[in-house]
Amino acid sequence: MCGTARGRLIVSPTSRGAGCATATNIDFDVDFMQGRIVGNQEVVSAEACMERVAITGVGIVSPLGQSAGEFTSGLQDGRVRIVEAPWADPAAGRHAWVSTIEGFDPHAWMDDRVVDGTDVFAQYAIAAAAQAVADHDEELDAERTGVVLGTTMSGVQSLSEAQRALDLEGPQAIHRKLNIKAWPNMAAGQLALRWKLHGPLLTVSSACASANDAIGTAAQMIESGRADVMIAGGTEHGLTEILYWAQTSYGMSQGAPDPAMAMLPFDVRRTGIVEGEGAAVLVLERYERAVARGAHIHGVVRGYASLSDGFHPSSPDPSARWEAEAIRRAHADAGLAASDVGAIVAHATSTPKGDTVEIKAVNEVFGDRGDSLLVTSIKGSVGHTGAASAAMGVIAGLQAMDAGALPPVGGTSEVEDGAQFRIVTGEPAKADIGVVQVNAFGFGGQNSSLVISRD
Repeated sequence: MCGTARGRLIVSPTSRGAGCATATNIDFDVDFMQGRIVGNQEVVSAEACMERVAITGVGIVSPLGQSAGEFTSGLQDGRVRIVEAPWADPAAGRHAWVSTIEGFDPHAWMDDRVVDGTDVFAQYAIAAAAQAVADHDEELDAERTGVVLGTTMSGVQSLSEAQRALDLEGPQAIHRKLNIKAWPNMAAGQLALRWKLHGPLLTVSSACASANDAIGTAAQMIESGRADVMIAGGTEHGLTEILYWAQTSYGMSQGAPDPAMAMLPFDVRRTGIVEGEGAAVLVLERYERAVARGAHIHGVVRGYASLSDGFHPSSPDPSARWEAEAIRRAHADAGLAASDVGAIVAHATSTPKGDTVEIKAVNEVFGDRGDSLLVTSIKGSVGHTGAASAAMGVIAGLQAMDAGALPPVGGTSEVEDGAQFRIVTGEPAKADIGVVQVNAFGFGGQNSSLVISRD
């Protein structure tokens, strides 16, 4: 649509959230090319705040455990699950650390045929989604339920194994189902197949922001009326030797000699990333529908924003301008002020540049909040779980609101100077938390932020 129109706009508060209506009785020009309403004294957003979307199911497979209870209990206890990688050679000075899942049995979650035709990243997603759908506690309406799932590395393990088989034994050794094991969309596809769904089906690959973008996109689909229920989250299994050494050569990890020092978000001694793995999946539902059927509501998706840093393939803009803008836009989408946010689950990947820029962004948006703004990161405990990390952060935030305590950053003790907020270390920080923000900033300039609330 293009062109302009003129008239009078009368705005009144709606059920989409207090603070979303910013003005009343305004003379305006509508510029359809620019997508904005220009008032006689101010510019008013033409997009209303996000409709509240209920979270009625959660599921997770993580290095701390294969249920939401095990995962959040481990976070609250400050447990760190970082172990030596199988390709490490300490005697030769080659230290390599990963955060892995122990004892995962795909046969406990799916039949032999599905196991044979899926990579581990899809198997993790199936297990997490099965938990979330069971928690949702309602038979899914096939035509009104969809899936949006994030992944970055997808079937890299299957591809790596296939290349090795080709090199050693020739083409006949390649698994006949390699394509459907390796393609990024197959985790989401397997979820739709499991429950025979016919709603929207999407895969998001926006690096570390993938799960935030998947959850935000799913919430928007519910808001738009395209679905009543959405299965959303992220999954990752990229723990292969070739990727580990590639990341090390790129400077993402320094191979610290002590696992306790390998990943320390916001710590002055931090040296880089430890890769993790797993999946975290939510079931989202139209809020009014969830209330009407008496569903247990874990929390509410209130706002979401995604934008491009537009600066560098892997480094954030040192000014923090666009990370800050993503945080602000999520507040605007939620119809909330920065002062309404009680806690942040930060991206905080333990890189020297990344953590410093995120501190700067949070300072810029929230000001000097001191102990009234609590900040944590799950990555000190489970490493960087890639496309699953933000969804894991959402589950951590939901539990923090429920328990009245934000978990500490696992391993971190010497916090970087300059933060105008409290980075939680050592033990959980007790507080009445009603709103949590989850940040996710990925390679390629993927900046996203999600706002969730208790109700």
